[in-house]
Amino acid sequence: MSYQPTSTTETLGAHKAAQAIVQSSTQPTVQTQLVSASTADAPQTQRLTRREHDCIGELDVPTDAYWGIHTLRATRNFTVSGRPDAGHPQLVKAYATVKRACAQANAQLGLLDEGKARLIVAACLEIEGGALAGQFPIDQLQGGAGTSLNMNTNEVVANRALELGGHAKGDYTFIHPNDDVNKSQSTNDTYPAAAKLALISEIKPLAIACKTLAKSFHDLADRHINDVTIGRTQLQDAVPMTFGQEFHAFASFLKSDWLTLESLIPQLSELNLGATAVGTGICADLHFRQTATARLAEDTGLPITAAPDPISATTDMSMYITLSGALKNLAVHLKKAADDLRLLNSGPRDGFNELDVPARQAGSSIMPGKINPVIPECVDQCCFRIFGMDTTVTWASSEAQLQLNAFDPVIVHSLLDGMELLDNAMHMFKANCVDGITINVAAGLLHAQSSPSISASLNASIGYERAAQIAQEAMREHTTVRQIAGERTQLPDAELDDLLDPIALSRRLGQTCRERRQ
Repeated sequence: MSYQPTSTTETLGAHKAAQAIVQSSTQPTVQTQLVSASTADAPQTQRLTRREHDCIGELDVPTDAYWGIHTLRATRNFTVSGRPDAGHPQLVKAYATVKRACAQANAQLGLLDEGKARLIVAACLEIEGGALAGQFPIDQLQGGAGTSLNMNTNEVVANRALELGGHAKGDYTFIHPNDDVNKSQSTNDTYPAAAKLALISEIKPLAIACKTLAKSFHDLADRHINDVTIGRTQLQDAVPMTFGQEFHAFASFLKSDWLTLESLIPQLSELNLGATAVGTGICADLHFRQTATARLAEDTGLPITAAPDPISATTDMSMYITLSGALKNLAVHLKKAADDLRLLNSGPRDGFNELDVPARQAGSSIMPGKINPVIPECVDQCCFRIFGMDTTVTWASSEAQLQLNAFDPVIVHSLLDGMELLDNAMHMFKANCVDGITINVAAGLLHAQSSPSISASLNASIGYERAAQIAQEAMREHTTVRQIAGERTQLPDAELDDLLDPIALSRRLGQTCRERRQ
């Protein structure tokens, strides 16, 4: 079972699950009436406020807000990207999943009142279901190694739990964001845990997109397993191959990419949850780490394990770098396919003209009838963004001074952006380009038969030097190697036909357009 944050369409189901949890509470002080969370995002003409305090001072927080003073300060401090944490709902939902597992573990160990735990779990389930998404307004590029999002999550969970229990938002004497929701935790361990869960949630759809695009290339290859063209090296004619082999290669690239991505799930599932500040385990029961890890594994269905060295794991960014490298490699493969299609589509009179990508729009404001390969060009631009993402992740990952890397937020949000972009690019590439490609079979055959490099197949019969002379004469006379070889050698016509058969030459290793099955 793979972990997937639920979509916003499942909010009602999560709401009902939360209600059931609340109503199961046996604590006499807890009211079981469920209050709707939907009013939080309603426009207010005149908003009432509640007074909250922190270590810096006091501020007025809107009464209807589920977030508190820590979130308010962060929204005022970080005003750069205009993109809130809520822009990546998978991260918000993953954080709620982490908080739920921690509440369950604290209750199991007798560290948190059962009634409070039920309310916290219920609130987390709602957030996991897509509720309260508008309550996570902090800019994605936030200082503090993710502390702001952790505090934001603590406040939202606490206030929704209070509401579920019949208490007013801000009544932290009953459920406190730090003492209860954040119990046995630190940003140092919960933010990376949530980040990795969010990244894992994006691997499955990305792998599916790879498989879907690969199938389109396979289908295209199947239709052209016997249609020959010329292989090219250094943009120069080489030896014959089939269009089927050419397209199959693109599918093989994608297969290696989705296998790599899927192989990263167990590695991303190694977490430092329960190690708290800098990996020391301070403020946490000695049994909490094992219990919370087991709970999270049960809740998500993922192979969650505890990192063997908690101090090292707190600063180790290697999995982010590995994932970024996998995404970059996928982008390189997509760019390779897009670039090759642009070249093979070039023309229609003075280029390769071996295939046509679907005509999607006019290619010029001044040249009538010009059609450009706009979809491959769009794919290329997506790939350029991924290369930039990888540079960002590399630099940010290298900045782990002493016991913490402060730049988790830019790493995680960059990776999530990149995964979404690649997912969208592959779906677009398939639907708007690959599925509609048509092959100019005659052009491919002519190129295969006309290539002087086909003379390589004569080396064993007449030697390299004579084969080279035949190739050069064919070039000078603008004719084929087969014609010159028939005139300049004593080899029988049947033997020459066999030696220079482009289909036979393309399948020396038995390839068609599918993987060989041993």
